[in-house]
Amino acid sequence: MDKRNVRNVRRRKHLRQRRCIQYVAGVLLCCIMAVIFYSGFFMGCSWGKTIGPEDTDMALDTWEDTVCYNAQWNLILVNSWNPVPDHYEVNLVDVGGGERVDQRIYDPLMEMLEDAREANWGQLPIVVSGYRTKERQQQLYEEKIAVYRKQGYLEQEAEELAQQWVAVPGYSEHQLGVAVDINGATYDLYLWLQENSYRYGFIFRYPGNKTERTGIAEEVWHYRYVGVEAATEIFEQGICLEEYLENRNL
Repeated sequence: MDKRNVRNVRRRKHLRQRRCIQYVAGVLLCCIMAVIFYSGFFMGCSWGKTIGPEDTDMALDTWEDTVCYNAQWNLILVNSWNPVPDHYEVNLVDVGGGERVDQRIYDPLMEMLEDAREANWGQLPIVVSGYRTKERQQQLYEEKIAVYRKQGYLEQEAEELAQQWVAVPGYSEHQLGVAVDINGATYDLYLWLQENSYRYGFIFRYPGNKTERTGIAEEVWHYRYVGVEAATEIFEQGICLEEYLENRNL
């Protein structure tokens, strides 16, 4: 065999080897990418199943549920545009008068009410509305509509007016168990609460100058627990919960 043929044979041999190496490398690359993809997929599924309160094994069915349970329980936003999460659960404790609240806010709530005695003529302020079921919220909503209907408003007008004072069922903070309506012997109590509730982790939830943001007219009796850190920032900045969460996500 002459030298030219030898070189051709060697060249073809090298080409076959190179193609073989390229083929093997391509197969290995595809395998690696497949492993990475499926590992990420199953890790994502696992994360979706374990997210949420540590004491529950409930499944999260929607993206909204996932977002909600990934948030801090005390900062879950419920208003006219954000409903109570479908799978939300609450452990309740009695606060007297047949009212109940989330057990996690019991201690700071009772401490706040006790400290408010002096501003309430020495009397302990009363929680007149704590946790509400969806059915109870529906009843209050319908009763408020009926009041406006008796005043001569049409059905749609009555509903719109009612929604300024009573949240639509499924959109009420009371269904979270972290909001309370408080009654006292004097209006001075509400002035005290507005100035001091943040020290206990509560906020004056519906100021009159924030109605457009909250969707609810001023309610001097309604207080919501958000934790001392968040409550302090909200109080010092003169903002509402919607604004606080919006700034927090920027």
